[in-house]
Amino acid sequence: MATLVDDVGSFPLPANVDSKLFEEAYRAARKAIIDGKHLEENKFLSCNFNQIVIGSFVKKIEAGLDIVNYPQHYDMYRQFAEPIHGAMKEGTYIVDKKQAFIPEMYVINQAAKQLSEELGRRVALRACVTGPMELYLKEVGTVPYEDVLLMFAETVRRFASNSTLDSKHVKTEVVSLDEPSFGLQDISADRDTILEVLERAFDFKGVKKQIHLHSSSRVSDLLDVENVDVLAFEYAASPRNIESLPKQMLDRADKQIRVGVSRTDIDSITAELYDKGVAMPTATQMVESEDIIRRRFMAAKEKYGDRMTFTGPDCGLGGWPTQEAAQLLLKRTVDAVKACR
Repeated sequence: MATLVDDVGSFPLPANVDSKLFEEAYRAARKAIIDGKHLEENKFLSCNFNQIVIGSFVKKIEAGLDIVNYPQHYDMYRQFAEPIHGAMKEGTYIVDKKQAFIPEMYVINQAAKQLSEELGRRVALRACVTGPMELYLKEVGTVPYEDVLLMFAETVRRFASNSTLDSKHVKTEVVSLDEPSFGLQDISADRDTILEVLERAFDFKGVKKQIHLHSSSRVSDLLDVENVDVLAFEYAASPRNIESLPKQMLDRADKQIRVGVSRTDIDSITAELYDKGVAMPTATQMVESEDIIRRRFMAAKEKYGDRMTFTGPDCGLGGWPTQEAAQLLLKRTVDAVKACR
């Protein structure tokens, strides 16, 4: 069984795009979609949101990914926290179903016919949604209020469910809930509460369901979440993440794994290059060689076999200096993995 290559989500803005202007366009686009307006009819939104999202998405497609995450240019917390703040004005943490959507997914869906025709096949899409515990930590803290936690879970479920596109031209193959703090900074909730929250958040159908983590320290708490299909871990920069996770544990729980095989920790990479005398590295210098990525992939695949159904970069690429460098990392990762098929 071939291991599919996807990406975690975030991607640099084009070099000529001002981030503040994009953020303004993002918020305006979200409101326009809620109001039933067509973004392409608004010159400001068409130029500063639609075209940027599609342009970045095409760069990811061109890298050869099997499944492509929407280009996450907006802050991973704010894109979900801001709608939650709107719901809070109504006395709840549950976002209305009609407002629980990801604007980038809307734009890709609108452009799916053209993208599909240019690609020669249906667009295979991945959607990342910041998880309920991560949002709760940012908005509330570590003290667990079960009713509030479950409201966050329901809001996340709605965002995830509304991201499951399925048409002639595009299909969401994967939805990932991102919980980077889990196992590092945790809500002081018991195991049963965590399980209930995640079961609620993952209660949607029609796609492979991943949970993206930065630590495997509490993996045993996740193996019993029935609605989760794939546990996704960083490995390239954090090899210890899979040292304590034998294949037998996945077999017993009937879970799959996504292992990150190329480094994305750009600050550490540039610091290491600086120590070697490379003060202004090129994209080629920043991205690991195809051989390094291939050997790392083969080591992980040997350990997990058919349980390793997904791979790709460790994490998102939003902090990378240019789109060209980020695209090169994706391409080398794809080429390294496909060379082993």
